[in-house]
Amino acid sequence: MKPTRGRTLLLVGVVAVGVTWALLTVVYSKLPPLTWTGVPALLIAAGAEAWTGHDLQARIHGRPGAKPVPPLFVARMVALAKASSLAAALFAGVSAGFVGYLSGMLNATTPRNDLITASVSFGSSLVLLAAALFLEYCCRVPKNPNQDKDDEPAPPRPSPFHN
Repeated sequence: MKPTRGRTLLLVGVVAVGVTWALLTVVYSKLPPLTWTGVPALLIAAGAEAWTGHDLQARIHGRPGAKPVPPLFVARMVALAKASSLAAALFAGVSAGFVGYLSGMLNATTPRNDLITASVSFGSSLVLLAAALFLEYCCRVPKNPNQDKDDEPAPPRPSPFHN
């Protein structure tokens, strides 16, 4: 599996901003006020992923007192990290779309409250994005320091031409 690319996350976020802004121009007046309940959920997920990454890194590096980690568990954590980073980029894009649309409507109470909620949701999404990328980084297998050193030269290759 390849590491998550920043440009992929940026593309997801930018597309989400555009789609959200376009949809809000049509349907914002029919939507209920934004709720803040997504913020704690994003922050709890970010905390869990950061803690898991820290623990997993210690186990992968074989630190004293840390139990070895099964490879399948590491693969699952990488998949979780990749999915979380994409979801966080999507949530950040949607929140930024709300912020962009609502920034011109600060005179009314509901749009102002929605702007605050969207701004805090954007920040929470960025925290989850950072935690997901940290978890993905922690799942990397360390390089073997003896990998580049050769004790013996490689055996000669047999000639494809027969003598």
